[in-house]
Amino acid sequence: MAATKKDIRALTKEQLREFFEKQGDKAFRGNQVYEWLWQKGAHSFEDMTNVSKETRQMLEDNFVINHIKVDTMQRSNDGTVKNAVRLHDGLIVESVLIPTATRTTACVSSQVGCSLDCRFCATARLKRMRNLNPDEIYDQVVAIDNESKLYFNRPLSNIVFMGMGEPLMNYNNVIKAIDKITSPEGLGMSPKRITVSTSGVPKMIKKMADDDVKFNLAVSLHSAIDEVRTTIMPFNETFPLEDLREALEYWYAKTKRKISYEYVVWKGINDTQKDIDAFVKFCKYVPCKVNIIEYNPIDDGEFQQASNEALENYISHLEKNRIVVNVRRSRGKDIDAACGQLANKS
Repeated sequence: MAATKKDIRALTKEQLREFFEKQGDKAFRGNQVYEWLWQKGAHSFEDMTNVSKETRQMLEDNFVINHIKVDTMQRSNDGTVKNAVRLHDGLIVESVLIPTATRTTACVSSQVGCSLDCRFCATARLKRMRNLNPDEIYDQVVAIDNESKLYFNRPLSNIVFMGMGEPLMNYNNVIKAIDKITSPEGLGMSPKRITVSTSGVPKMIKKMADDDVKFNLAVSLHSAIDEVRTTIMPFNETFPLEDLREALEYWYAKTKRKISYEYVVWKGINDTQKDIDAFVKFCKYVPCKVNIIEYNPIDDGEFQQASNEALENYISHLEKNRIVVNVRRSRGKDIDAACGQLANKS
């Protein structure tokens, strides 16, 4: 039986240089091929026009490029673009391009399905099938960057890891992907324009601080009362708020960078004064800003957007306590591309 070919993008530049030397070729060929794979986004060895035909054939004989394919693309009335991305093994994840007047943001996935069990999120209803590889994360960003240039005449400006999956449960691959995205040999984006959003895995938040990462951290909080948070995010039982608070204090002490809290207010769940007071208190532990996110229903009606009065109450109490708060209106709801809706329906 023929041996399975290795995905060439699993090799570092040094490993590629060594491979060419072993073939009796010059090491700099490895640099050329590496540039084609990452900076130029080659989908096949045939694309590598400054590499000889014999060399391209030799690469074809030894390797594959497991490139993603945008299976279907949907455009929302508000300009949002959703990609259903087919991976080399046939599995599908979704990523989203969110345009505003001043920026275009890529919302990318890190897992097929999700490791966690947030009851309000459509992705959590898909079982986690596997982690995405660094190149599969990178490819989502490249595809959205190309769409941004095509439809909005400007390159991608920001990236948020808020698509399918819990990024900190695929930490090593997410970090490798971000290294490629920020490298001059990749997309050359500033890490300050990248935000990794987590539901709150304390041990991994501390690890990020120890690793001296340069990107931003967002936490999907949704309640600062343990009993309430556990009903909507059952894994909170394993990672309670006290542990999360300690990890966030550790993060800030090490990085001196503010946390963003993502927060949805639901009718009858977290819309009382007691919920607001607990949240305001939690916000004071570490310098932060708050994004209150409009809720996007996922069919069964168990979770419903709170009243405008409840939202205004949250906003006024946060502002009174000098906590920066923004309200994020949902984008792409008509194509199930809004926050919490990614579930491979397309």
